[in-house]
Amino acid sequence: MFSSDDTIVALATPRGRGGLGVVRLSGVQAQEVAQALLGRATALEARRATVTTLMDGVGGRRRAIDEVVATLFPSPGSYTGEDVVEVSAHGSPVLLDRIVALAVAAGARLAEPGEFTFRAFLHGRLDLVQAEAVADLIEAVTPRQARVAFDQLEGTMTARIAALDEQLFDLMMRLEASLDFPEEGYHFITPAEVAEGIAVVRGKIEETLAEASQGRLVREGCQVVILGTPNVGKSSIFNALLGSSRSIVAGQPGTTRDLVTERLDVDGLAVTLVDSAGLRPATDLVEEEGVARARGAVGVASVALVVLDRSRAWSEAELQALREADEVPRVVAVNKVDLPAAWQPREFEGLDGLVVVEVSAATGEGLVRLRSALLQELGGGGPLRDSPAVANRRHAGLLEQAAAALGAAERSVAQGAAEEFVLADMARARTTFEELTGSRTPDQVLEQIFERFCIGK
Repeated sequence: MFSSDDTIVALATPRGRGGLGVVRLSGVQAQEVAQALLGRATALEARRATVTTLMDGVGGRRRAIDEVVATLFPSPGSYTGEDVVEVSAHGSPVLLDRIVALAVAAGARLAEPGEFTFRAFLHGRLDLVQAEAVADLIEAVTPRQARVAFDQLEGTMTARIAALDEQLFDLMMRLEASLDFPEEGYHFITPAEVAEGIAVVRGKIEETLAEASQGRLVREGCQVVILGTPNVGKSSIFNALLGSSRSIVAGQPGTTRDLVTERLDVDGLAVTLVDSAGLRPATDLVEEEGVARARGAVGVASVALVVLDRSRAWSEAELQALREADEVPRVVAVNKVDLPAAWQPREFEGLDGLVVVEVSAATGEGLVRLRSALLQELGGGGPLRDSPAVANRRHAGLLEQAAAALGAAERSVAQGAAEEFVLADMARARTTFEELTGSRTPDQVLEQIFERFCIGK
């Protein structure tokens, strides 16, 4: 893991040209390093933005290269819990790289990805759940994702886990007190009270886990693949949902040969929309590969959007297109309702039980209903919670372990096992809480978490 006894520096804003760029320093020598870069004899005042010059060169040959704003956040009240200095300069990549190089020459070292937040974790400014939320908030691409990440950063999950841990700890203390009186058995608490207390905690964990699938959907996004035979309007629906001409539309069959993907915000869900080749016997090797990729995309899709053409006669090919996606939730878009109908959805048993929406990619009719239907299927058939409590696979996995340990404890009580066996299972549940919040987490888990952060955060 990272060393935490030196001073680190990194660009804290995205690379590229901009109005401003921020270089961040953190560590025991942050003030000294900053002082070496700035054209001022006096030290920076705590939490006061100071307009000053940035100096390049050494000794008597130093010269000003920019006017900057420098701010000192002293330990322990900074983001990292150490002395932090942030230098806001003009957003030239050459200039910002030079500031970082000067800081390194003055005694700092380049920060690793996530090292600032890791130091905040080490110094107790954030727990592990909040640290993960920092990365999620940075990576959020929809307002709903940002809301969920900020809730975690505010400590909603941490508070929930702390309350569960407190209940379990109180129960364990009363049970452990009975061990001092072995001849009395359950002296300070009855077996029924132990079983009831465990059941309450496990029930709350399972209530939290009930939100996990929707939470992961919001956090991680999802994929919707558009399927159908050639010329049913797949690319037109793709473009209509996006609101832009992203995919080529032509009357010639087989226009789409590869997977075309684009990100779409569906009521706060980050949906990767995939346009695919028409499903038919291929006429050449390129189209054959395109059809194979379309079928492969179904295997990783959250929902398949099957497009049918209502203006041409129904055929076995339409049923085959529906069968291609029978392993995933399906929404059927019956397209071209602006043209004379060759059939009606109610006439075909193949559509029974499926979500069917009649649309026109040409006029936009039904597109709002189609987006709503996709959202409903993506949410598992129910409405999406505004801010699910669990949005992280690691958190869900640990909570499942805690629930399993408490289930074992309940069975031990029911079987009349000694207090030691019940306590061991309850202790396992508390250990998973500690791993979740980071008070007891293996180094390799910490490495996996922080390596996905950007440099400068």
